[in-house]
Amino acid sequence: MPMSNITFEDYKNAIKAKYEKEKEEGDYSNNLSSPTTANLRKLCIKRFASNTDKDDLITFESFFDFPFDKDKRNLFGGDELNKLESVKRFFKGKTENPADETIQLAAILVDLRPRPFNKFRKQIDEEDLELINELRITNNSGKEVASNNLNVQEEIEGLNDSKTDDVVEDSQPLQSKEAESVKMPISTFVNISEKPKSKKLRYLAITAILAGLGLIIYLALPHKECMQWSGDHYELVYCDEPIKGNLNEVFPKDNYLLSFRKIKVYDTTNCFRPNKEAFIWYARKSSTEVDFFNGNGNGRSPENGATIKPVTNYILGRYAEKSNSKK
Repeated sequence: MPMSNITFEDYKNAIKAKYEKEKEEGDYSNNLSSPTTANLRKLCIKRFASNTDKDDLITFESFFDFPFDKDKRNLFGGDELNKLESVKRFFKGKTENPADETIQLAAILVDLRPRPFNKFRKQIDEEDLELINELRITNNSGKEVASNNLNVQEEIEGLNDSKTDDVVEDSQPLQSKEAESVKMPISTFVNISEKPKSKKLRYLAITAILAGLGLIIYLALPHKECMQWSGDHYELVYCDEPIKGNLNEVFPKDNYLLSFRKIKVYDTTNCFRPNKEAFIWYARKSSTEVDFFNGNGNGRSPENGATIKPVTNYILGRYAEKSNSKK
């Protein structure tokens, strides 16, 4: 499986699967079987007590806003317990879009390897790939296909099996196949034994024919199943045909990311809900600039890979554009 096929959603699912395993038979199952914030705090201290991994230590500091120090455990106070609430909710499946730092810390607490995400998608082995595929199947097993879509598919298959006089050679170009499909008899699409007896019936027959032709043409044409970051949003592209001159990565379509946008934020922009939770996010563009987004995407800036975080009043005061600069 190509590297780009491993999504951030796969990474989250792998963490969840490792959590289920660790809480049953892991060395710290007593902390994970009941993932209260107090138990998670104890587990965090255990995991980091002898941890020298640079990425893990960066994750710790990014999550708690201070570096880990095994001699200063009293730094884990009430604020830190509140922050660990997000990890607890992730383990229990009570949050849909946890922050990137939450996911990365959860990976450390269950000791998922490889980690973080950029290493996970590059170094994943065959056994873990099988697990990811199983998780994908499990997550999609509850999704039902609408009955009308099934009926359309059955009609198309029946059409392909029944028509013998209108078979098109594979060597013909697509345009020829479409033109040939127009010549199909009405009886192929509408099962009528006699001519319509009124204008209304004739209109219904014509509508059915046009709908059938449109469906066949739609299915025959190639579809854009990949996406690529373009300026301030993800744009759908053909998987083997990226946007000309665009060097950003092309990866499989993710409907969640299609609504992800880079946005302008001014000092008058409302960025917080009534409970003071931020719904605007940011990532560092450079040491003196940040980019603002309408969500956390997959947790990383699509332009430079910087971590996307919830906006704070400090960030707004320092980096938001002045309202009088609006054009």
